[in-house]
Amino acid sequence: MLTMDLATQIYTILKQPGHEYLTQDDFRPVLDELLSTHPGLVFLQGTPEFQERYAETVIYRIFYYINRSGNGRLTLRELKHGNLIAAMQLVDEEEDINKVLRYFSYEHFYVMYCKFWELDTDHDFLIDKENLSRYGNHALTYRIVDRIFSQVPRKFTSRVEGKMGYEDFVYFLLAEEDKSAEPSLEYWFKCIDLDENGVLTQHEMQFFYAEQIHRLKCMAQEPILFEDILCQIFDMIGVKDDSYITLRDLKGSKLAGHVFNILFNLKKFVAFESRHPFIIRQEREDPTLTEWDRFAHREYIRLSMEETCEMSNGGEDVWDEPLETSF
Repeated sequence: MLTMDLATQIYTILKQPGHEYLTQDDFRPVLDELLSTHPGLVFLQGTPEFQERYAETVIYRIFYYINRSGNGRLTLRELKHGNLIAAMQLVDEEEDINKVLRYFSYEHFYVMYCKFWELDTDHDFLIDKENLSRYGNHALTYRIVDRIFSQVPRKFTSRVEGKMGYEDFVYFLLAEEDKSAEPSLEYWFKCIDLDENGVLTQHEMQFFYAEQIHRLKCMAQEPILFEDILCQIFDMIGVKDDSYITLRDLKGSKLAGHVFNILFNLKKFVAFESRHPFIIRQEREDPTLTEWDRFAHREYIRLSMEETCEMSNGGEDVWDEPLETSF
């Protein structure tokens, strides 16, 4: 009850007069205050452009997970049902911002921004199909990249034809690396649901898996026949009707994210089939961590090591290059 009361107080303070919802802009004063006062973010005060990027990223993450309607208008009901208030309370108590895994972690922001920077080769703050197809060392199929750029799962905010902006990329990245979360399941369900009738048919799944078969053959690996994969998928989800899969079916299964990896992410599909003991042990050691938490931790370590090597070799990293012209 206390959390709900606090949610109402925060909602009332932040929302604009006459509005019955919160927009992204309504959260800017909160982030501005956080950046100017939190000890874990003091080091950013000399780089206002990165303060801006951090603030934007936090807000995008909040709306990705909590604004379930996806309309950019976060209601009091959504705020109460989410975990933002608990995260904000933890921010007040915790001096190490990276221990606040939900929304506010600087390390998580660093990973998101660097992943975008790696793909945005001309640094115009936009990425196209070719750029995105390089994600994860070409892990994604061309067909799923096409669906993302058709803007079926989510309309782009970049306003540039054929280009994805940073906000669009954050939504993609969270969907790709946190497939167990409901917003991610909804994102990919829309991609696979070609006729948009609310169910995934065998034909639709075969359409996407066909490219996986082709890629496996190109790698001189023996592909699993679609009929066998289909049985595996239905067993994983535990569907009542084996002629189609609903979004409800997926949300009721802990293995739903792996279904999408089978259909369009070759790297994760192969990894799941082999089920490396290290990955299994890692999941069991701390089940409270999400897929995104584990991914962000691994990537942050990798990026930090690369940055250390570049600095020792006299190179420049992403933070050394002036970015004002990009924004």
